[in-house]
Order: sequence, then C-alpha cells, then structure tokens
Amino acid sequence: MNLDNMNRNYLRVYLKRNSSIESVHIVNAVICDKKGRILMKAGDPKYTTFIRSALKPFQAIPFVSSGAYKNSLLDEKTLAIACSSHAGTTNHARQSFKILWYSKIEASQLQCPIPEGKNNRLEHNCSGKHAAFLATCKKMNWPLNNYLDINHPLQIEINRRVSELIGIPREELISAKDDCGAPTLKMQLDQMALLYAHLGDSTHSELEQINRAMIRQPELIAGIGKFDTEVIKRAHGQLLCKGGSEGIQCISKLGDGMGIAIKVQDGSKRAKQAVALHLLKQLEWMTPISLQELEDQVLKIKPGLELEVEGQLKFQEN
Repeated sequence: MNLDNMNRNYLRVYLKRNSSIESVHIVNAVICDKKGRILMKAGDPKYTTFIRSALKPFQAIPFVSSGAYKNSLLDEKTLAIACSSHAGTTNHARQSFKILWYSKIEASQLQCPIPEGKNNRLEHNCSGKHAAFLATCKKMNWPLNNYLDINHPLQIEINRRVSELIGIPREELISAKDDCGAPTLKMQLDQMALLYAHLGDSTHSELEQINRAMIRQPELIAGIGKFDTEVIKRAHGQLLCKGGSEGIQCISKLGDGMGIAIKVQDGSKRAKQAVALHLLKQLEWMTPISLQELEDQVLKIKPGLELEVEGQLKFQEN
C-alpha cells in the first residue's frame, strides 16, 4: 500500500465479539450533487468497481421512455419491481409476471436463472428487471432472444442514457455480466453517487417516474424486513436506497439532488448497511427514532456480536 492510501480517511467497520474486535472492513464513501461535484468523502471517491444491482433504476429508463411501462394495465408496482432486487415472494413474482402478461410475452423467455430451491425464473430477485427488458424490446420491435447481449439495442440504449447522466462517452463504459446474466457497469464511486443525485432530482421525467414508484412501493424494492425497503419506508418520502452485491450501497436524497455511494472493499453486506446508517446519522437525513429502529435491526447481529463504525465523511477540499 502506498503512502497516499495509508493517509486516506477510510471508514472502518469493526465486528466485535464481547467488545473485542474480531474483523475489520475498510470502506469508501462519497456524496455528490447533480453537477457531479464531490461534496463530502471518506476513502477514495474515485474507487472503481462494478455498480451491480444499484444500476437497476437506470436500467429501467428505456422501460419508461419507450412507452412499454404504460402498456395496457401496467402501473407503478410494475415499475417498482423493474428496479428491485426482490425476495422472490408470491407478490413479487406476480408483479414481474404482470409485465410479461400485458406485453404478451411468455415467462419462458426470461433469461435470469432459476434460484436454488425455487421453481421458476419469476422467483429470481432480478425477474422484474428482466421482464421490463423483454417488454421494452417487444414495444420497440427489438429481438427478444438475445436481449442480454451487450451489443443488443436495449443494452446500447441503457448505456447511452447512463453515459449522458454521468457525462462520459458511451464507448468508455466498461461492462461485464452480473450474476443474473444482464450487463452491469464498472464505474467510479463518484459516478455512482452522481447517478443517484440525478435519481433524486425532478428534472428528468423518466427518473422522476422511477423514484416515485420506488418511494410509493418500498415493499417491492427488496421486501419486508429487507434493508432497502425499511430505509425507504422509514424515510417518509425523503430517501431512496438501493444496494448491490459485493458491498455496494447507494442512497438518493429526494428534492436536494444529492447522492451517496458506498463501497466496502471486501464486499461485506453487513458493513455496507452499518456504514449507510452511520452516514445517515451524521448527515441527519433520517429521524433519530427511525435510525434507532434500523440500527436495532441491522447492527445487533446476534447475542455477543455487534458492529461499530469508525470515521466520518469530510468535506471535499478545493
């Protein structure tokens, strides 16, 4: 590790067993406004990694802009499920199926995997995204059989919209297959925060429809008792929260045009959630009562074990 890395203001999450430190997670975090300015940071705001499922609200943009979302009887529940990493419940699967049904698409055309121990692809936590992909392709007369290919018109359109939001040429975006088979993007942490600053802003009509659906249907974004859902519910219309695998967590402050992006370097889920609550407390973006309820749910893992976060976001120096 070079001297610059040693001197960075990283956040650290300690797993304590009976008050003794057992494990340490190193975390980067950044807040950006909708102009891409870094407002506050901890660690490396240019840390580059895959955004994973935190990309989903932006992968849903063509579902809205193409008119596929307004097809027949589709409603904001179907838009929310398109942005979700859901729990595979009957209700979640039903909302994904609704997208296919009203678009006259067979469920067998979904290309997400069948989850282990489950019966069909609709129970996969990405089925809503895949259903929206297919509905968009059907609306636009694009091929359905290869909708996950990076050179498919749908994926080109998604990348075009993302590149516009973060202000770089589409050709510079680097993609790779996510676990569900769909492309995800390799990005700097401040670029992820910029995306979420845009998501909370009201100047993009498609994103405004997406954030409204996520706010009004929090149970569909993850599931009752799941972190993203519980943050959205307890923030009372002020925050959007969407995580991704390998320690990615993003948060949008609605109305203020600010976004947070968090990356735990070792990919820990427990650490990203602990840091998210720690930063929300520092920023006073949630009420103390709501934060305490979430901390009781997240930080107290089991008897004798607890998570403790060290460090603060610091203002960016000019």
